[in-house]
Amino acid sequence: MSMTGLPVFDTTVQKTMQWLHDIDDELGWETRHKAYQALRGVLHVLRDHVPPNETAHFGSQLPMLIRGIFFEGWHPAGKPIKDHSAEKFLVDVASFFPKDADVNPENVVRAVFSVMAEHMPGGEIEGVIRVLPKHIREFWFQPAEIE
Repeated sequence: MSMTGLPVFDTTVQKTMQWLHDIDDELGWETRHKAYQALRGVLHVLRDHVPPNETAHFGSQLPMLIRGIFFEGWHPAGKPIKDHSAEKFLVDVASFFPKDADVNPENVVRAVFSVMAEHMPGGEIEGVIRVLPKHIREFWFQPAEIE
């Protein structure tokens, strides 16, 4: 039975829910809303650290609903941001969890990056990793610690 009556929408909802489930699993969480906050936060912070052309190309490879989350509120002027420190990246991700001080932003970043790598073609991930500053690039290569 179709959820929306349009297979393209059903497929993107199903893919998005799988990503959220996988983020929950990576972090040892059991709340889809927190997984959504993690996905949204990491996607927004990531896109602001990537040049606009690469952002557009990378975003075009995301499932439709996740692509909408990725581009939500995006203003390409002045991007990528100037402060490429790992600390700035993690502080910006943490800002998506203002009422949840127990969330470890580094674990969130590593978990979302891991799920992205699992679900996206390798070439697309490699393209975005290549343009990231070294300190941020390193988040792709170690698994998250379960909280």
